[in-house]
Amino acid sequence: MKKVLSLLLAGALALCLAACGTPAASPAATEPTAAPASAETADEPVELVVFAAASLTETLNEIAADYKTVAPDVTLTFNFDSSGTLKTQIQEGAVCDVFLSAAPKQMDQLDAAAAPAVNTEGLDFVDDATRLDLLENRVSLCVPSGNPAGIDSFDDLARKLTDGGILMAMGNSDVPVGQYTQKILAHYGLDEQTLAKAGVLSYGTNVKEVTTQIAEGSVDCGVVYATDACSAGLTVVDTATEALCGRVIYPAAVLKTSAHPQEARAFLDYLSTPQAMAVFEAVGFTAP
Repeated sequence: MKKVLSLLLAGALALCLAACGTPAASPAATEPTAAPASAETADEPVELVVFAAASLTETLNEIAADYKTVAPDVTLTFNFDSSGTLKTQIQEGAVCDVFLSAAPKQMDQLDAAAAPAVNTEGLDFVDDATRLDLLENRVSLCVPSGNPAGIDSFDDLARKLTDGGILMAMGNSDVPVGQYTQKILAHYGLDEQTLAKAGVLSYGTNVKEVTTQIAEGSVDCGVVYATDACSAGLTVVDTATEALCGRVIYPAAVLKTSAHPQEARAFLDYLSTPQAMAVFEAVGFTAP
């Protein structure tokens, strides 16, 4: 009887040891596994820094809202100022992906493919393969509400500037709209320095400052772009012909220093689409 009990106890012990010796489940089998990488990853957010002439402020802000539906992962950050100021900032190392100038001169000054007589410093910022003439504008003579000085044309302006009885606002010499105004003065044989000394000229660091002076009535007239006159609701009394100041061309390009050249090129391409051009044309821009 004792022998039988011993055998039974030995069998039970063996079964217990066998159960205790069963390998535990591996951590991989009991812990949650990481989700497999998705075949499609979301696009990384991109910030494009766009330097643009001040005269493009209203249109580009409107286009930016439209572009968000086309490229939701792209944020557009604008720096609006005179093209001359923007050119200097780019030259000094400011972060910029796309440059839109109000005149070819400032773009040429950054473009190694431009004539050395214009790009006098040998600067090489412009990706010339992306450069295009995007828009054309016009130069307008505008007056404050009521036109108190009774100015009705550029011819009339020239006479009244010579007589010294009015005050005209214009852009600084490094501002494209100021350079176009200088050409108009030269066409009439008027010397800018002489006029400035006579106190008949008031200056603005960009076209928006000139526009504000006219709108506020602090001057008798001013020369701005037709598009700025439209956006500000100014009274236009004359529009300059090509013979007066040449064509007003807005070039645009991606810069070689862009951290996001592909996205920058895509945005530049979008600016030429019918959707974007409709916004430009609504204020008076045209395709060149």
